[in-house]
Amino acid sequence: MIDAKLISSEVERLFASIEFTGEPAGLYDPLRYMISIGGKRIRPTLCFTACSLFCDELPAQIRDCAAALEVFHTFTLIHDDIMDRSPLRRGVPTVWKKWNEDTAILSGDVMLIDAYKRISKAPAYCHGAVMNLFSRTAAEVCEGQQLDMEFESRSDVAMEEYEQMIGLKTAVLLACSAKVGALIGAAPEAACDALYRYGYQLGMAFQVADDFLDAYGDEKVFGKPIGGDIINGKKSWLTIRALQKTRDKAAFLETFNAEAAGPEQRQAKISAVKKLYDELGVPEDARAEIRRYSDLAIEAVKGISSDITPLCDFSEKLIGRAK
Repeated sequence: MIDAKLISSEVERLFASIEFTGEPAGLYDPLRYMISIGGKRIRPTLCFTACSLFCDELPAQIRDCAAALEVFHTFTLIHDDIMDRSPLRRGVPTVWKKWNEDTAILSGDVMLIDAYKRISKAPAYCHGAVMNLFSRTAAEVCEGQQLDMEFESRSDVAMEEYEQMIGLKTAVLLACSAKVGALIGAAPEAACDALYRYGYQLGMAFQVADDFLDAYGDEKVFGKPIGGDIINGKKSWLTIRALQKTRDKAAFLETFNAEAAGPEQRQAKISAVKKLYDELGVPEDARAEIRRYSDLAIEAVKGISSDITPLCDFSEKLIGRAK
C-alpha cells in the first residue's frame, strides 16, 4: 500500500504536468486558465488511492489516466457554467464570463478530446475495460446534465428522479475514477466492482453535500456565490426534500420561483427560501442523507482483501465539511 502523503505528492506532480501548449492562444488559453485555478483534485486522488490498495508503487500509465479524469471533469465544468449562467468558479470568473460563450464551448470541446488522448494510454492488460468504462461514464454525465436542465422547468420532480440525475451527473465519474484505479492496479474483478460502488455512493454523498453547501456554505470556501441553486431555480436535494415535507407546495413554489432581478432581490429570495428550509428541518435531513450515503460507500468495500483505511480517510475528507 502507498502512503497518503506520497499520493498527495503524486497528485501535485500530476497537475504540474498537465499542459496545453497548442495554438491558437484563443482556443488553449481557457484550458490553461482552468487548470491553473486548481480545484479539489478529487478524481485523480481517488484513482491513485484505489490503485494504491493493490500496488507497492503506482504504475507509470496511471498518471495519464488520472489526468484524463481531471481533464474530463474540467471540460464538464466549462460547459456547465455556461448552462448554469455561473459567473464564478473557484472564486474567479468562469471561462464564458472571462472570454465568451463561443470560446468556452470550443475550448471545452478540445478539453474533451484531450481527455480521450490521455485515457487511451491505459495499460494493455486493462485498456479495453478502461476505455469502455470511460466512454460509458462520459455519456452518462451528459445524460445527467440534460435531466438537471429539464428539472428546472418542472415543479413535480420526485426524489427518485433527482437521485437518478445526480447518480449520472456526479456519482458515476467518481465511481469511474475508483474503478479505473483498481483496474490499473490489477485488482480482482470483485474488488473493482466494489470500488465502483464505493465511488458511486460517495459521489451521491458529495452531491447532496454540494447542494447543502450551495445554500449554507461559506462563499470563500465554496468558491462560488452562495444561493446559486435558489436563484437559478435548480431542483437541488434541499428543494425536493422541502416539497416532500411542506403542507403548502404552492406557497413554497411561489417563494422559490419569485423573480430576483437585482442584488437586493436575489439576497431576499435566498433568505426567504432558506427560512422555509430551516422551518421544515431540511438542513438536518440533508446532513443525515450525506451520512447515509457515506456509510453505504464504506459498506461497499468492507469485503475487499485490502486495508480500507485510505478509503475511509478519503470519504471523511471529502464530505466531512457538510456532515
